[in-house]
Amino acid sequence: MDAPCSPPAPGMNMKPFRVLMLSALTVVARGQAVDPREGPQDTSGLLHYAPAPPDNPLKGFVSYPRPQTGFPRSLEWDYIPLAAVMTGPTNFDWGPFERKLQQAAARGCQFIARFYLEWPGRSTGVPRFLLDSGLLLRTWTNTNTQPWPAAVDHTPDYEDPRLRTALTNFIHAFGARYDGDPRLAFVQVGLLGTWGEWHNHPNHQWFASKTVQRELLDAYEAAFRRTKLLVRYPAGPDHPRYADNSTRPLGYHDDSFAWATVHTGRSEDEWFFETLLRRAGATNKWRTQPMGGEVRPEVWHCLFDEPSCAPRGQEFDRCVQATHVSWLCNEGVFRPDFQGPARDRALRAARRMGYEVHIFRATTDRTDSGYTVTLWVTNTGVAPFYYDWPVELSALDVSGRIRATWKTDWKLTGILPGEPARVWQHHLPKDAWATPGTRLLVRALNPMPGGRPLRFANQEQDRHLEGWLTLGTLPP
Repeated sequence: MDAPCSPPAPGMNMKPFRVLMLSALTVVARGQAVDPREGPQDTSGLLHYAPAPPDNPLKGFVSYPRPQTGFPRSLEWDYIPLAAVMTGPTNFDWGPFERKLQQAAARGCQFIARFYLEWPGRSTGVPRFLLDSGLLLRTWTNTNTQPWPAAVDHTPDYEDPRLRTALTNFIHAFGARYDGDPRLAFVQVGLLGTWGEWHNHPNHQWFASKTVQRELLDAYEAAFRRTKLLVRYPAGPDHPRYADNSTRPLGYHDDSFAWATVHTGRSEDEWFFETLLRRAGATNKWRTQPMGGEVRPEVWHCLFDEPSCAPRGQEFDRCVQATHVSWLCNEGVFRPDFQGPARDRALRAARRMGYEVHIFRATTDRTDSGYTVTLWVTNTGVAPFYYDWPVELSALDVSGRIRATWKTDWKLTGILPGEPARVWQHHLPKDAWATPGTRLLVRALNPMPGGRPLRFANQEQDRHLEGWLTLGTLPP
C-alpha cells in the first residue's frame, strides 16, 4: 500500500488527474449556493489527504468470477449466453444468472453483466425455442479473434421478427427483476454481434440494422431506470452503421483500451474510441454516464512493464485522461505471478480510474438547537460517482460505541473532478448522545450487504471505526 501523501492545500494540483479547485461560490448539497467565506475562516477542521484504496467500490480493475485473486478488486464481470436464462418467448430461468450475482456478492464484489448470442468457438447462445422455430443461423469462420485463433461463429438473422421480439421481451423481464439490485453494478447492453460487442467484423452486412438497434436501446432505456447501462460504440446521428446513442442515458465501454483508445487523426484509426466520442459529440458524456471497458488482450501481460508494451500514443495514463474511465476488465493484473514493480504500477493505475472523494475540511458549530456539521468535499479522481448511495453521520462515544446515526440528504453524484468544492451541511439535534469526547463520523453506505465500503481519500478514514471517516470531536 502506498504511503499517505501530505495533506493538499485547497486549490493545489496534487498530481496528474487529481486537481483540487475551490471558488468563492460553492454549491451546497441541497442545490443552494453558499459563499464559504461566510463560514469560519480559521484553519480548524482541516482533514488530510491519503490515496483511496484501489478496490473502492464500482471502480478499478475487474476480474472474471473467481474465488480469490492476488490483486484488489471490487467488481467481477462475465458473459452470459441468452440461452442460459431464456427458455421461451416470455419464460425465464434466472437461476444461472442469480448464482453469478450471489457468488460475487459473497466475495464482496458487485457484478457487471453482458448477455450474448454468438461467440466464436462456442455453441450458439441463441435460445433453443428460437432455433426450433426456424431462426436462420449463418455459420462462418471468424478471423477477427486475435490474439486467439480463428473460430467458427454462428450469426443469427437479427432482422427476424421472432428474434427481435424475444430480445425486447428479455430486456423488459431483465429490468423488471434486476433494475436497482445493489449486486448489479452495471449492465453492458450486449446481445448483438460477436461476444455481444456490437460488431460482426468483417461481415458488417450481417449485423443488426439501426432499426433493430433502436428497438433494443429503447427497451433498455425503459427497463433500467436505476442501474447504469453501457454500450460499446459511441454514435451520433451521422454514423453510417450505428443508431444515434449520443443523447441517451447510456455510458460506453472501450474494449480495446490502451490499444485503440486515443484519437490519432489517421483515417485508418477512425474506429478508435476517443475518435468515436468526438464524432458523436459525446466527449463530456462521462460527466453523467459511466465509462468502462476492457484492456486489449494483446497487452494484458505487459501493459505495466517498464517500458510498457502499449502502442505509442496509447499509454495507460493517456487513455485514462482521454476517457475518464472508471473501471476496466483486465485479466493481466490477476495472474498469480503478477508481482514486483509492474504490480505496483498497476495498483497506482487502479487508483487513478474513476472517482476519488476527498473531504478536506469538516467543522461542527454549536447552535441553540444542536450542532451544524459542514463538510467541504472535492473529487480528486477523473470521473464522478454515478449512484446516490446514502450518506450518513454517526456519533461515536469514547468507548467506541455508536450512540446515534443520522441520514442526510447529501448526494455523491455530480461532484466532478476539477470543479468547485461541494459544501454539505446537516443539522444535528441536541440530545443525550452529545457527551464529552464524542466523535462525529461520516460514511457513504454501500447498499449491497457485505459490499466494499466506499472509502474517502483521507488519512482519517477507518481511524476509529471500520468503514467510517472520522471528522473530529464535538466542540466543548
